[in-house]
Amino acid sequence: MKIKFFRYFLVSITLTVFVWSCDKAPTEPIPQPVVLVKATLVHEYTKEQLLASLGSQASDFALFIRGGVKQYKIIYKTKNTDGTEIQASGALVIPSIPNLTTPLPLASYQHGTIFSDSEAPSYFNANGEGTLASVLATLGYIVSAPDYIGYGNTNNLPHTYEHREGLATASLDMLRAVKEFIIQENVSWNKNVYLGGYSEGGFATLALQKKIEEEAPTEFTLKASSCGAGAYNKTLSFKTIASEGSSGDPTHNASYIWVILTYDRAYKLNRDMTSYFKEPYASQIQKDKQNVRIQGSFNTLISDAIKQSLANDSDAALTNAVKDNDIFDWKPKTPTMLTHGTADTYVPSFNTQTAYDAMAKRGATNVRLNLVTNGTHGSTIQRYLLDTISFFATNQ
Repeated sequence: MKIKFFRYFLVSITLTVFVWSCDKAPTEPIPQPVVLVKATLVHEYTKEQLLASLGSQASDFALFIRGGVKQYKIIYKTKNTDGTEIQASGALVIPSIPNLTTPLPLASYQHGTIFSDSEAPSYFNANGEGTLASVLATLGYIVSAPDYIGYGNTNNLPHTYEHREGLATASLDMLRAVKEFIIQENVSWNKNVYLGGYSEGGFATLALQKKIEEEAPTEFTLKASSCGAGAYNKTLSFKTIASEGSSGDPTHNASYIWVILTYDRAYKLNRDMTSYFKEPYASQIQKDKQNVRIQGSFNTLISDAIKQSLANDSDAALTNAVKDNDIFDWKPKTPTMLTHGTADTYVPSFNTQTAYDAMAKRGATNVRLNLVTNGTHGSTIQRYLLDTISFFATNQ
């Protein structure tokens, strides 16, 4: 989710004030951290200082920011896709809002696709995801924003791009570390947790939600989850981009290539790029990986063998790797909103439609389908943000 889109949100609404539970958080023993390794205060800003730190973007946020923030870089223990224990990082933002004395909810923000490490949340760069996390905190949330594996403290490792388990594990362990910090520092938290993210962040959010509900249901009180424009149906996505014409946008193609590179590595397929792509594209991808920029419909870049195998599922190893990242067919327990633009040529809206249909078929009654007519991948962010704020406010 890019900050430049946030301005649409700011100019289209007036300041929204949330009223959270006034109950005092119960006293509990303070255990020693298990996941949290280190928390470093990066910046502490008043409202005026936070606006000044935004530079040219300050005018976009001036009427929106309600107070100051404390920005922390969190280092925590998690596991990579191969089971190796590593120390990842993320951003924690705690708001300092005048006259707000009630315990605050915790929001986990899963960021969208970024191609530069400097944009990762824990750097708190002006044009990075940490700034967006800070602005969100001024709404009245404690914000947890994982960098994911491959950014920040783990920028020496490949990013687990669009990998269900890799994204969910890093995000869940970040939440665990933040919870430990909150307890250690006696931060006023009302125990409620909200999840949100757009694009890769939408996929990561639904993966995180599923993991919490199925593997850690007693650790967090999930109140609502808002997922925007995620590629939840990986099987259909792969089949579609292999058989049909796509936008041809070089950045879109780079993302699709990145997914293949990630699955090739994570599932130990370890194939030569010529098995996936035609020349001269295979050599370019071998050299520049996800940073390659190739224009043209994606189905003209991939090999005929891959086209055929995706069409008839004849490549069992690749088929199983892709299927392992399907997260559309299950029954959520948490109130969930799925937002998507119907004119999205980057991540087609059938991902959200098939997820909603599958969840409804399994008996889910708490899932809301939020299709934006003629919305593109970029333009739908405005609606996603507006509706997420409202959705969270009605699920307290």
